Amino acid sequence: MISLYDILEAANGQPFGEPGPQLFNDFCIDARLASDSNLYVAIKTERGDGHQFMREAVENGATGIVCVRPPDFDTEGLSIIIVKDPLAALLSWSHYVLGTLGVQVVGVGGLVNNSVTIETIRTVLGTRYKVLSGNEEGSNLVGSVKIPMALAKLTPEHRVVVLDLEALHPGDMGDIVGAVRPHVGVITQMGYLDTYDSPEQIADENALLLDYLSPTGLAVLNYDDDQVRGLTGRTRARVMTIGSEVFGADIGAYNIVVGPTGTGFDVRYEGGRHIGRWTPLLGKHQLYSILAALAVGTYFDVPMPDALKALTEMQPLPGRMKPLNGVNGCLLIDDSYDADPQSTLAALEWLQAVTDEEHRAIFVLGDMDNLGATSQRSHRAIGQRASEFVRLFITEGTDAAVAGRAALDQGMDSRDVRITYSVQDAAGYLVNAAGLTASDVVLIKGSPSARMELVTQALLADPQYTELLPRPQLLTSFDYRLRSSQPSWLEIDLDAVANNVRAIKAHIGDQVALFAVVKSDAYGHGAVAVARTAMLNGAEYLAVSNINEAMELRDAGIDTPILVLSFTPPQAIRQAVRQRITVSVYDLELARAYDRAAREAGGKLLAHIKMDSGMGRLGILASEAVPFFRHMLKMEHVEIEGIYTHYSMADENPVYTNIQTNVFRDALAPLRAAGYSFRYVHAANSAAMLASRDSHFNAVRVGLAMYGLSPSDGVRVPDGFRAAMTWKTIVAQVKTLPPGHPVGYGNTYLTRGEERIAVLPVGYADGFRRAPHNWGQVLVHGQHAPVIGRVSMEKTVISVAHIPNVSVGDEVVLLGAQGQNRITAEEIARRLGTINYEVVTSILPRVPRR
Repeated sequence: MISLYDILEAANGQPFGEPGPQLFNDFCIDARLASDSNLYVAIKTERGDGHQFMREAVENGATGIVCVRPPDFDTEGLSIIIVKDPLAALLSWSHYVLGTLGVQVVGVGGLVNNSVTIETIRTVLGTRYKVLSGNEEGSNLVGSVKIPMALAKLTPEHRVVVLDLEALHPGDMGDIVGAVRPHVGVITQMGYLDTYDSPEQIADENALLLDYLSPTGLAVLNYDDDQVRGLTGRTRARVMTIGSEVFGADIGAYNIVVGPTGTGFDVRYEGGRHIGRWTPLLGKHQLYSILAALAVGTYFDVPMPDALKALTEMQPLPGRMKPLNGVNGCLLIDDSYDADPQSTLAALEWLQAVTDEEHRAIFVLGDMDNLGATSQRSHRAIGQRASEFVRLFITEGTDAAVAGRAALDQGMDSRDVRITYSVQDAAGYLVNAAGLTASDVVLIKGSPSARMELVTQALLADPQYTELLPRPQLLTSFDYRLRSSQPSWLEIDLDAVANNVRAIKAHIGDQVALFAVVKSDAYGHGAVAVARTAMLNGAEYLAVSNINEAMELRDAGIDTPILVLSFTPPQAIRQAVRQRITVSVYDLELARAYDRAAREAGGKLLAHIKMDSGMGRLGILASEAVPFFRHMLKMEHVEIEGIYTHYSMADENPVYTNIQTNVFRDALAPLRAAGYSFRYVHAANSAAMLASRDSHFNAVRVGLAMYGLSPSDGVRVPDGFRAAMTWKTIVAQVKTLPPGHPVGYGNTYLTRGEERIAVLPVGYADGFRRAPHNWGQVLVHGQHAPVIGRVSMEKTVISVAHIPNVSVGDEVVLLGAQGQNRITAEEIARRLGTINYEVVTSILPRVPRR
């Protein structure tokens, strides 16, 4: 239990009002997860402020709050503790309770496989002592907040506590070791994190753990890791080294046998040998955790045979190389808890060792996060390694796609690589198209934000085993790993795109082909990701504006048919022929130039003829169709695959749309009578696709509706379609201006009284319109906040006078939903006097897409 007075004393806190409950059963830092008798801690970081959610925490059962500023609601019956820094207060409390109870602390440093190392140590020490570990509470958290969350369950009966001393930022380790005062320090692997400038800086930070240890303590270091071994001189404590299949380590594993159900090994220690040992943990890399536990066991006088026996009974943790029964008898290896280059390469080494010609190796990779400038290089290295033996490689996410393309570059067959951008698509392919059998081994890995455990869940033979999957790491304001490094960003929901594409296919039917229009960078949503998502969910063809957009898709490894809807220069035809890109033809002289260029390229050019049925833009007139086609017959190097037209008023005038349909149909009749046939005949855009089945012919071209946007107020997407784009930024400054104070260029806005304002780091250089009208409002804390003054190039000011507790770092939604409110592209378009197409396509490329 957590004592109110322990926190007040340890953290120098001050009670606000009359204290309520004096004991709490747990800490809570996510208001959504608060329960009865919890103590909610309002942590503030650069990503947001937990003070915003104090009311929600109380509504969910919290009976106490640790905060910097008191709540603005009735606190009767609650215990409110005011502190300068809630996270620092929790560490001070941790220091206090550890000292009070006199428990011994084992601290595990580094950034790789810490949770497995903690569990092996707990297992070994548990043979003699009552042990509390950081895996029992808060294992789905990150950073130093794990420590107090674990210690909330500490009792006088516990003799040892094993904690994850994960230093996510330079300077963290000093605060951590000062709070927990470890007796034993363990480092097996350093890993990499983009909050550090270099691997050397990570090593220096973790060396602080060793610096702290006393001469009576123990440092356990991995002899096989050059960086870790180099720290042996940094401690006054006794050093024990561990290693595999090398001489020189104090405790070594050798004769290692890697299998699909466990790992066999022999142990060498102090001249003695322990032969024929075994662990259910999979992979040679997990032996470092085993050996570390054996070393710690010697410090606590646990006999080596007892320790080894206990480790044979330890089961893999959820999401850490956890074997599970999959559909059709396949073996699933769920390694979805986290991913970094070291652990991923190690997992691939295991996969190669247990598969052969008769056992198919399938690798499913989600994005590896927090790699900074090394991300591309690291993902490529994984793809290259996978290409050496993996028989089916599926990637999910933008970063993981780099690995997929690297595998293709290494010569892996394109039929064996599937690049996806949503968990749903990755899982769907495995379930429906991969042909899984009992001879398949499926390794699933990714960082927490990739949510790859959902892929595992979709493949389970029995859904009841979902409880064996890892809980998602909490993605709240205190999550340092997922903070934004950009002042504004777009979040693209590719599951929404997939949902919309499937709904479109259901609407048009199997006999009608879907051309997914991804021009203008998929209407600002990201062409490559959207194209792959659309193709995986039912689209048969892609459509773009120009040859450069088509080449972007080809360069990304997309080999789906692509139609260029607008002008293609004759000098680009050679490229179109070689890359199998289809062009639009609407002019006879241009067609002749295309024919010559295709002949010179030594191939045939695929073409769709565009007809002007009443829009007055590109296209041959209906009356010119028959003679145009007679001339086209003479062009041996242009193959006419399709014919199409485009509607000008499908979103507002069904009568005129019907006229255009009839013009197009009447022009087709004599062509077909003359013996011309077309694989694709298409006219419908999103509006016509939704409003008129007469316009479908045997193909439709859909853009806007695919992104969950309605063509007009009169033609709405059906219920169930979801908008895919959200635009967010953060609060850069909050201040109170005096009455009559100007805001922005031109002093166009003057405060009427004292007014609380917030400055946002976004402006017209990002596509956030300045004039003649701006967007009008944004969402902060789920409430509408008006834009005041002129929008600058990269700054915008909003009024937050009516929204309490707005702070620097708070998330702001410019487009999309927050809380119970939403700002739609249609609303913004009405404000700007334009259409939703322009709203989403005018957000500039400098705003990163996620």
